Amino acid sequence: MKQFFLTMAGVFAGLLLFFIVIPFVLITMAVSSASSKDPTPTQAVLELDLRDGLTDQASTNPFALLGGSGLSTLQVVDALAQAQADGKVKGLLIRLPEGGITPAAADEIRQAVLRFKTSGKPVIAHSQGFQPVGTAVSSYMLGAAASELWMQNTSSFQLAGFSADSIFLGRAFQKYGVQPQFEQRYEYKNAVNELTESDFTPAHREAMTAWMTSIYETALANAARDSGMQAAALRTTIEAGPYSAAQALQLKLVDKIGQVEDAEKEIKRRAGNDAELLPLADYASSKGERTGSGKNAIAIVGGEGAISTGRGGGGGFGEGSEIRSDEVARAIYDAIEDDAVKAIVFRVSSPGGSPDASEQILAAVRAAKAAGKPVVVSMGEYAASGGYWISSEASWIVAQPTTITGSIGVFGGKIVLADALGRFGVDMRNLTIGGEYADAFSPAEPFNQADRAAFAAGIDRTYEEFITRVSTGRRLPAERVREIARGRVWTGAQARDIGLVDQLGGLNEAIAKAKELAKIPAADAVRFKRYPEAQSPFEALSKMFGVSTEAARVLVGIGGVMDDPQAQAMVRQVRAERARSSGATVLADQPW
Repeated sequence: MKQFFLTMAGVFAGLLLFFIVIPFVLITMAVSSASSKDPTPTQAVLELDLRDGLTDQASTNPFALLGGSGLSTLQVVDALAQAQADGKVKGLLIRLPEGGITPAAADEIRQAVLRFKTSGKPVIAHSQGFQPVGTAVSSYMLGAAASELWMQNTSSFQLAGFSADSIFLGRAFQKYGVQPQFEQRYEYKNAVNELTESDFTPAHREAMTAWMTSIYETALANAARDSGMQAAALRTTIEAGPYSAAQALQLKLVDKIGQVEDAEKEIKRRAGNDAELLPLADYASSKGERTGSGKNAIAIVGGEGAISTGRGGGGGFGEGSEIRSDEVARAIYDAIEDDAVKAIVFRVSSPGGSPDASEQILAAVRAAKAAGKPVVVSMGEYAASGGYWISSEASWIVAQPTTITGSIGVFGGKIVLADALGRFGVDMRNLTIGGEYADAFSPAEPFNQADRAAFAAGIDRTYEEFITRVSTGRRLPAERVREIARGRVWTGAQARDIGLVDQLGGLNEAIAKAKELAKIPAADAVRFKRYPEAQSPFEALSKMFGVSTEAARVLVGIGGVMDDPQAQAMVRQVRAERARSSGATVLADQPW
């Protein structure tokens, strides 16, 4: 049986390699070759479709596309910056989602759109409705930044506020014998509440209401500013909804009513004769990331996702992004060792993770500063908990007004399942060799008093270490940090007011600050060097299958050759001759 499973695993790996991996690599190589030629028409209108979602940063893994990853926020920002100065690009069409966009991503793209508009090029945003779900207010804010906001005639303007739902499992766990046992520091560290409670605790309600209000008011203020309305009047109008498309037009919530095809015709008319639509993703692929120029370089180190120890985050098929401590720390050390690099911009978009992994990355940040290279953190969608830990001792922190940050706290524990499983006739038992604490995290038994005390002491130590790092990095008294910590989440705007963030803005502002701290004259151009470097398809294959990069190249080469009809005919002939030499009767090849 063991051999059967080994054989099946081998067959599956072979099928995966030859029917998915190799064709994908060959396509990637072909696309890369094709993208070396500029596909931009002489009269181009870029189309930015936001309905499929965004990551914060482009993956360094070429197979991430198999997991559905598309454009990233930073790719959009880079592409619009290049399009702003590109004489071939005459305008921009934005397709808005009916639901929400991550608020910080919407902020950063809005800023890029406003910069693009300074070139005098028109921007039309088109919506097929604003639904009363999630952060639809951020979608509307982005649409309001366009030269004109269009909406389809049959669509509804149902945006009337900002709501969020939480599911609490406390009563269900109690009913079915599941015992969640957690320590949290402190009352605002609400991640475990959904496992232990049946409703919002007062602290949970307070913090969540505060950051939701901050996001909502920021979006409305930006939308009002960009559309020339008063924020209070806009809020009153929106909250009195919902509206039909005709009513939204009458109330000046949108500028025009029409199908997307009508919007396309209008933006192409403004772009000039024979204008063509070009997906922004294709434009970004052909242009690549901004490289800059000049003798001095600024390193841009990327980190997105949960933080964990190890290396090779996002190294497999369809894996989501994650921050692996070995990989990101090594990227920072590589930037330190590069004499051309004068400063580091560390782009962080993470909800948190392992304290040990976070500390490894923070140690690299400290090393950069000790080497005389300032580190400026640019916060993306999130930089909370471990995401704030790795940011805390940077030289300067830049965040979007709606970045989710802070959450200076810690939690941990286990879920005891023995009683729940026993109700279904499943018995869980534990055997332990060694010290008393060896079985502390067994799901078979609750913590005993000594184990719970020892675990709680470890949680306390981690919390105090977090407080110390924030106090050191932000130059705040430890007692002040304790007041604003306790696990509480803040938006970037709130965090700036309490000293956890220095400046509001995006990657552009972080780069400008890095130049300033490195004492590079503002008028001087700089090069951008990105770490970790993107993997080639061959490097990704070598990591996935445990072979050398050269072996991966050979595998792909073999796959390409085997697609050739002449090669396939030769293989068939060799097989036939081998069979005949063994005495077998072999039918003649068929003419097709």
